[in-house]
Amino acid sequence: MYNALMGTAATTAVGAGLTLYYLEKNSAHANMEAEGLHPADYPFPQKKLFGTFDHASIRRGFQVFKEVCSACHSLDLVHWRNLVDVAYTEDEVREMAEEFEYTDGPDDKGEMFERPGKLTDPIPRPYANEEAARAANAGALPPDLSLITKARHGGVDYIYALLTGYCDPPAGVEVREGLNYNPYFPGGAIAMAQNIFDGVVEYEDGTPNTASQIAKDVVTFLNWAAEPELDDRKKIGAKALLLFSSLTLMALWIKRNRWHTLKSRKIAFNSPKNWNKKPNPPSKN
Repeated sequence: MYNALMGTAATTAVGAGLTLYYLEKNSAHANMEAEGLHPADYPFPQKKLFGTFDHASIRRGFQVFKEVCSACHSLDLVHWRNLVDVAYTEDEVREMAEEFEYTDGPDDKGEMFERPGKLTDPIPRPYANEEAARAANAGALPPDLSLITKARHGGVDYIYALLTGYCDPPAGVEVREGLNYNPYFPGGAIAMAQNIFDGVVEYEDGTPNTASQIAKDVVTFLNWAAEPELDDRKKIGAKALLLFSSLTLMALWIKRNRWHTLKSRKIAFNSPKNWNKKPNPPSKN
């Protein structure tokens, strides 16, 4: 009876946990527009247990960021050197950096001067400060994209759904002037206009430049910007799993084949034959 009750309790607890997990992942309620639609689970390779980044996609994604996103968004935590041996060669990155002018100094005369960019410089910002960014975007502040895939619930799935989810508002929903309707954005009205279209960039490697491909590539790049250590982390994790699995098997083998004599030994005590015999009385002589 006790075992049956414990089994029933364990089954109920596991079932309740699975139900709550399902409802959390597939929530549906009347206030979904206020919180934004939950994005679908897109098959990005880096999301798999042992999946890694598509580095060709990172290269294409940086091209999309440079030609489309960098007009409004910054990437403050990424420097030119971070792109070396990830998506570009050192010479390619150095050439891209030199296309921009950076203020440096002071020089020997105590004055600031302009110089071409170098590998240690950060990716240039589109605006000098926050006030300039708001003034150019009708009061809205474009967020920095360095950690955007980790700063939003849903991660890469949310960013991809947001970039490709623009549509006309449904009947009865009004969007004020200057905003755009996107069901994945909380509230449904977003200041950023749709920027991802078919053919908005021309890929140098001949990859089809459809809107979905462009969105996938820039999201992959932003995911790498937020987690540049992902490939190395998973590589170290795979090595650790292999190492500890081997050590576990070795420990089990030693336990079974080397300790069996110690674990199965029997200690016996044989009493003397005259254990219960009374000692002889002392002699009177």
